[in-house]
Amino acid sequence: MGISFALLILWSPLISAQEDNITITKAERTPSEFFAELERQSGYSFFYLEEWMGNIDVNKDYSNSSITVVLDDLFSGTNLNYYVLEGEKRIFLLQNGIIYDELPAAFLGSQDSLISKTNNIVAQNAPPPTFYAETKVQSADKLPLIRIGKADQQSLREAYTLSGNAINDRTGEPIPDLAIRVKGKGIAAITNEAGNYTIELPAGYNVITTSAMGIKDSEREVIMYNSGTLNLSLGESLEQLDEVVVEADAVSNVEEAITSSEEIESEESKNIPLVLGERNILEVAKALPGISSAGEGASGLNVRGGKTDQNLVMLDDAVIYNPTHFFGIFQALNPFTTEKVNIYKGAAPVEFGGRLSSVFDIETKNGNVEKISGEGSIGPVTGNLALEIPFKKETSSVVVGGRGAYADWILRSLDDESLSNSEASFFDGIVKYHHRFNENSEVRATAYYSKDKFSITSDSLYNYSNRLFSVRWAHRLSDRTSGVLTAGNSDYDFGIDYESEGNNDFELDYAINESELKYKIMTRLNENHALDYGLSAKYYSVNPGSIEPQGDSNVAPVDIEQEQALEGALFFGDEFKVSDKLLLSVGARYMFYSAMGKATQNTYQEGAPRNEATVQDTLRYDSGEFIKMYGGPEGRISARYLLAPDLSVKASFNNSYQFIHTLSNNTTVSPIDTWKLSDLNIKPQKGYQATLGFYKNFKDNMFELSLEGYYKKMDDVLDFKTGADLLLNENVETEVLQGEGKAYGVEFLLKKDKGDLNGWLSYTYSRSLYKFDGEYPEERINNGEFFPSNFDKPHDVSLIANYKLTRRFSFSMNFAYQTGRPITYPVGTFRFNNADYVIFSDRNKYRIPDYYRLDLGVNIEGNHKKNKLAHSFITIQVYNVLGRNNPYSVFFVTKDGEVKALQSSIFGIPIPSITYNFKF
Repeated sequence: MGISFALLILWSPLISAQEDNITITKAERTPSEFFAELERQSGYSFFYLEEWMGNIDVNKDYSNSSITVVLDDLFSGTNLNYYVLEGEKRIFLLQNGIIYDELPAAFLGSQDSLISKTNNIVAQNAPPPTFYAETKVQSADKLPLIRIGKADQQSLREAYTLSGNAINDRTGEPIPDLAIRVKGKGIAAITNEAGNYTIELPAGYNVITTSAMGIKDSEREVIMYNSGTLNLSLGESLEQLDEVVVEADAVSNVEEAITSSEEIESEESKNIPLVLGERNILEVAKALPGISSAGEGASGLNVRGGKTDQNLVMLDDAVIYNPTHFFGIFQALNPFTTEKVNIYKGAAPVEFGGRLSSVFDIETKNGNVEKISGEGSIGPVTGNLALEIPFKKETSSVVVGGRGAYADWILRSLDDESLSNSEASFFDGIVKYHHRFNENSEVRATAYYSKDKFSITSDSLYNYSNRLFSVRWAHRLSDRTSGVLTAGNSDYDFGIDYESEGNNDFELDYAINESELKYKIMTRLNENHALDYGLSAKYYSVNPGSIEPQGDSNVAPVDIEQEQALEGALFFGDEFKVSDKLLLSVGARYMFYSAMGKATQNTYQEGAPRNEATVQDTLRYDSGEFIKMYGGPEGRISARYLLAPDLSVKASFNNSYQFIHTLSNNTTVSPIDTWKLSDLNIKPQKGYQATLGFYKNFKDNMFELSLEGYYKKMDDVLDFKTGADLLLNENVETEVLQGEGKAYGVEFLLKKDKGDLNGWLSYTYSRSLYKFDGEYPEERINNGEFFPSNFDKPHDVSLIANYKLTRRFSFSMNFAYQTGRPITYPVGTFRFNNADYVIFSDRNKYRIPDYYRLDLGVNIEGNHKKNKLAHSFITIQVYNVLGRNNPYSVFFVTKDGEVKALQSSIFGIPIPSITYNFKF
């Protein structure tokens, strides 16, 4: 094993005054020819390697210059230094360093008599010379030794700054959350979402390691002569993603300051049995603590006792208003183009705002920049295909994905005549372009569209669609600072086409559109401070609804006045390392919002209930005129304290504003629920949440355990009056109430990320309560007392498990148990006109039966030959193996003078499915 002696910066002896005058005229010549001319004129001999001369510009003019002036100018801006051995008329060129004339006195452990007699003095703040073995790195992915910076006797330090960017060498996309560690020195850094990092390294020899989920581990020898840049291009791991892993970095749950966050890779839904074999990253999220829905087949998610409209769901930096198909049974996201989703249930990163409960930040894959690749599946009701196409090798690519449903054959095969004449279909498509200009700049653009159509009755066809477009430019401003500029536009609309045998045909339409521009800057001040700051602006436009008669219809046209608003924010955050044990993440946002004209707004009499009879005045606002302004500061603070290397306690607090609300009088979310902007009469919602948690890893991070408790308070949340008419209502403020809410709970999560048996067990105890206590009886619910929300389920248990029997065969299961959701029951009857009518209990006083379900699956991989055209696997799954007839709702009807209770279920029998998947 060869041993190299690394000669680092310390000092260079003064060169004796040169009396040789150098005159060289500018001409096209090679470096060898240039140094030959220098040797001829100066009498010095030069020693160097030809490969060092690649970036040296020798086409320069020098007139009557000394040799030192020529060399100082020639090597300015390069990594080359030189050493003059005056007595022998020799000049040695060196990469990065300067030759030691002597070893430091302390290098040999004691003062050496020969060294002490020297007249030369070694710089006191310089480190000793470094020895290293050329074959030292033998594990992981060995990368060549690299020297950083150029020796400068005037700036000798004990440590220097190394910064750079990490990218996937296959796709060219940044690698976020890459752990960069210095072997044996307790120094580490994590790349940000743009793949940028900054780390302080001791002067001299270091070995840095890198690790991230799906990326090959690597080690690299680095010699630090000065501060500099090292960009990393890393390969993907060749291991199969057969295990269910919720977070990429196993130690992040203990070490990060942020609380209540989860990351789910889309690939993780591959082996989890779900309805009809469809991968569904949002359904996987419901198996995590604190996330649920009102029931099976319900659209929308309820996070820590919040309503479904309190979640900010984003796809590549643009809002997606309805991320599900067919009433929430399927996700509206192509699983083969989706990379991952980051979920924040507590104090979200300071750049996000506008919702009270959570952020779902969904990211699409960047395409393969090396070769064409693809993935697809064929299942019982859907077909799916995604392609990754390189435009310019190692630089740009496009991802194209499409998915469609062919469920009509199921409806047509049913015995029920009303259902056999029904239809239900959906499709979605996505295109993403990614271009990497260089290590300092990249751009990506995403376009997405989805559409659903369904008709359960013969006279009405319902449809709804999502459309969005976003552009993101990530760029480095300096070694420590990078910026991200995003622009996006989102649109959601629904419609009803009604055709009857009479003259009552019509079309109903509703739409909401928003556009946002945001600029975020990330600065790594030093090892202890990482800053995020920026601003955002958003414009809303809402068409509350219209009815257009069709043909000779007797239906009167309706056109509700359009709503508009501006929303903006300034934000600043700092992740502050107080000590090795204490890490703080603090931030602030200032939110501002204004409803805008052209609009008409009512004012109502003081001291009277709000209804059409108490309208005092009608105000008219011109186009662009501000109607009502709201806003205020939002705080975000999280703290982590390490009790041990694998045990931490965290706490967080945040408050937030929400200026947009859904209007619904359904038990669960419906595609025809409408969104309403805050205005003169409807205030924004406000929320406050505190969290405390303990986090522990076991057995070399094989097991992860977390226990979190939270308390949330909400003000000015919306609900509806009994019998409210919300759709196409010009004065909808007379039909809604604003009150307060509270939610609290404890969340337990145990995960096993490694081994043949892996998965997680989660348990949540939680309560979600609301209170509406107005001055007048019609403005109160349950006499102004707190009552359970529609999605209040105190006990929620989920178990996800995957067992890998062999490399090709694995088994999976999904078990869920939930307390039955609240419901309003009839408690009495009265008779009027020879018919019985119902008296109902207080709202949500009773509960439907508890919910439980077991799903099983078998996953069969194709063989793993390297030269196959495509890799394939088959999933065989049974949803609701036990055939549990879980009630979706219980409702009551009066028929033939009698009150009858009816129960509806979504999937009351076992649902088998077989899905064929392929990848090339």
